[in-house]
Amino acid sequence: MKVIKRDGHIVDWCPEKIEEAINRANLEVEEEEKASSIQIKNIIKYIEGLGKKRILVEDIQDIIEIKLMAIGKYSLAKKYITYRYTRELVRRSNTTDQSIKELIDGENEYWNTENSNKDAKVVTTQRDYLAGITSTDITRRFLLPEDIVMAHDDGIIHFHDADYFAQNALHNCDLINLDDMLQNGTNMNGVMIEKPHRFLTAMTIATQLITAVTSSQYGGATITLTHLAPFVRLSREFYEKRYKRRKLTKAQVEKFVKEDLQKEITDGVQTFQYQINSLTNTNGQAPFLSVNMYLGETEEYKEELAMIIEEFLKQRIQGMKNEKGVYVTPAFPKLLYVLEEDNIKEGSKYYYLTKLAAECTAKRMVPDYISEKVMLELKKNEFGEGECYPCMGCRSFLTPDRSISLGNIAKAKNYVPGKGKYYGRFNQGVVTINLVDVALTSDKDMELFWKIFDERLELCHRALKIRHKRLSKVTSDVAPILWQHGALARLEKGQSIHELLHHGYSTLSLGYAGLYECVKYMTGHSHTDNGQGKEFGLQVMQHLNDACKNWKEDEDIDYSVYGTPIESTTYKFAKCLKERFGVIKGITDRDYITNSYHVPVFEEIDAFTKLKLESEFQKLSPGGAISYIETADLQSNLDSVLEVIKFIYDNIMYAELNTKSDYCQECGYDGEILIDENLEWYCPNCGNRDHDKLNVARRTCGYIGSNFWNKGRTQEIKERVIHLDNKDL
Repeated sequence: MKVIKRDGHIVDWCPEKIEEAINRANLEVEEEEKASSIQIKNIIKYIEGLGKKRILVEDIQDIIEIKLMAIGKYSLAKKYITYRYTRELVRRSNTTDQSIKELIDGENEYWNTENSNKDAKVVTTQRDYLAGITSTDITRRFLLPEDIVMAHDDGIIHFHDADYFAQNALHNCDLINLDDMLQNGTNMNGVMIEKPHRFLTAMTIATQLITAVTSSQYGGATITLTHLAPFVRLSREFYEKRYKRRKLTKAQVEKFVKEDLQKEITDGVQTFQYQINSLTNTNGQAPFLSVNMYLGETEEYKEELAMIIEEFLKQRIQGMKNEKGVYVTPAFPKLLYVLEEDNIKEGSKYYYLTKLAAECTAKRMVPDYISEKVMLELKKNEFGEGECYPCMGCRSFLTPDRSISLGNIAKAKNYVPGKGKYYGRFNQGVVTINLVDVALTSDKDMELFWKIFDERLELCHRALKIRHKRLSKVTSDVAPILWQHGALARLEKGQSIHELLHHGYSTLSLGYAGLYECVKYMTGHSHTDNGQGKEFGLQVMQHLNDACKNWKEDEDIDYSVYGTPIESTTYKFAKCLKERFGVIKGITDRDYITNSYHVPVFEEIDAFTKLKLESEFQKLSPGGAISYIETADLQSNLDSVLEVIKFIYDNIMYAELNTKSDYCQECGYDGEILIDENLEWYCPNCGNRDHDKLNVARRTCGYIGSNFWNKGRTQEIKERVIHLDNKDL
């Protein structure tokens, strides 16, 4: 028999605990009121005789109270009730101490591996985690209904970012309206920031704004280099005036202007890179930033934009120095390179940038690639016009824009009537459904599967509405940089952000995980089989979209299906599935479940087949998704990288190539750091296993992680097969 505890954990039946609890109450009553050992054993036998496979701990305690009163032990029953009530008060009043102690002592596995870009030993990170533990405790005890907490604990759903939920002012990810803040001025900490007049100044201010913005949220943020391109022209004009005043010849002016402008761009990009990687926001980490590179965003400043993109790619290829002074791969910023007509074809004007991007990908794993062609087909605004824009953070895409007819509800100063507006929009939060649990609970009964699926979806829906309701109470005063000074809006002081939560201006994300295992269990086939498995997988995905569509129509809130980047949760879900259903070969026999719609990492498949297949599922994940391929070292085979990039342009909206980029500080080895059978990282050259002396960078759910991972994610990384080797195509 299994016992379901209050926190949702399932443990083995332990009669000794019943005996101990009654004996504690025995100590509080007179001799004649005590229960004898035989009477206690009879109560235990009665509970065991119920023949239940599972029983709630509260039901056990109710039975004990009833049985004690039935044998006339009223005083003892009263003491037992008092003891039970006292224990409940202790539980409710102090649930954080142990977690805090484990965090400070470095003993808490969850917090040590919760985020591969956070070092739990560092005081700034610990401060964020201490607040997170408190927030999680408050969220669990006061802010969420008990059934949602239990479903979260059982791994049936995942309520994301509970460590930030107690503070109702925080949202998930966004697209920063850097253009509005730089062109029209902004305010930080009560200090007016006016429009900069040089590129280098604009880059410095941009990093400060990014740090301030990401300190007022908890998810990823994205800027576009298009918003910085006008300041290159201002710098060019500055140098032209300088040299013309000196009465130099036209040729001399052009030569010196070109040299000075290139140096300023180099310095500006270097300043940006250093600032983003060295500054720490209130989340205890460098800003979780993505940088968009999209030539099609501007015609007027396209040449200046191309210069910035080129410099960004060159400096990322070089990398950043580690503590040993060796260039390694930085985690941030994540780079997003948009593929378009002007840069995808050999001989096109900006093809040189795509070749540079390919070199950068082969060496440093970025940029990731967005196909303008495919996105224009998939992302239609309310008038049926295709739009192309970056994701927020690692993969969160906005739903098609409705701001064209809505007007300027954010009161942005750079709003253009009749044109879609994406920068300034944001995500309210995520709740993820565990599709594997839906399948296993149905026990392969297809009719029951859809019934349970709908019940779980409604559970997610209620949890998402709680997120929305909590944010709906926020006024612009809680984060002026976001809501008053242009990052997301320019509302008045004290004004509610409520309207920005509706009408398509922001999204609520219904996440999902484990499509592969779900389909495999229900049909016996992988969703990659181009047959029964694939058909069922697409039906599951469509069902998610239908649910979001219905919720959106009823509430005017943009619910959207989101391929969750579950980093630590993949391990948690796997553990919960084993506890609930045991080890099922091919389904629950690993320490992770498959992310979103992805082909499982252990399934042999070539790069092009994988991308083409996943593109069909990516279409049904409009709120966020990314596909990837694992590659060998392709630094000497850039033609292969370029072939993949061209394939992405024609076939899939958003994809990336996972290369390897490691370094051992002990021996200087710069090949792939490996994982042994015990899931420990080691240098194959010298055997070094000290994490503090290994620089390992791996793609984790769409972004690069560099602080190692939990057991489940490490196993997933170890089992990744290569989709593209280093041979000629």
